[in-house]
Formats: sequence, C-alpha cells, structure tokens
Amino acid sequence: MFGIGAGELITLVVLALILIGPDRLPNVATDAAKLVKRLRDIANTATAELRENLGPGFEDLEVTDLHPKKLLRKTIGNSLDEISSDINSGFSLETNKKKAQIDPDLL
Repeated sequence: MFGIGAGELITLVVLALILIGPDRLPNVATDAAKLVKRLRDIANTATAELRENLGPGFEDLEVTDLHPKKLLRKTIGNSLDEISSDINSGFSLETNKKKAQIDPDLL
C-alpha cells in the first residue's frame, strides 16, 4: 500500500492520534475518504471525456498511456509490428524488383 510498511503505518496512526486527537480522528478519516473518492471520480470523469473527445481508436485509453512515448508506441506500434512481420515473412528485394518494372509503352 503506497510502499508503506506496518511500522510506518502504526507510527502515522499514533501521530494522527496525538495531533488530531481521538475525538476528531473518525471525522477526519471520513473526510479524507470522501476526498479520495471525489478525486477518483474527477479523474474517471476526465478520462472518460478524453476518450470521448479523441474519437474512435482510443476506447481502451488508460491514464498511463498519456505519456507521449507510450501513446506513440500504442498508436504506431501496431503498424510497425505488421511491417516488421511482413519484412521477416518473405519480403525480398528480387520479388519486388520484378513487380516494379516500368511499362515499355510509357517510354
């Protein structure tokens, strides 16, 4: 959980009890949980609006995909994989030379 160990969590709880007090601690915890829920809802709404505005092809967009390198890999990577598989599966220069001959009637 956020890279926090058991000892650190216990220390935070004891510190919260000292600073906030046992009377107000349940209310503060409830308010913090509501804040986290509201922030999560805002992030989900923003992601949904972004997917809607980007249009088709981005239905499976994740927030982590918004990094420019990951977005390029996701959008361009599929076509690059197809090209590399075509190259590896029998692409030869000799067969393409035969296909790309100039029509003698055009000369």
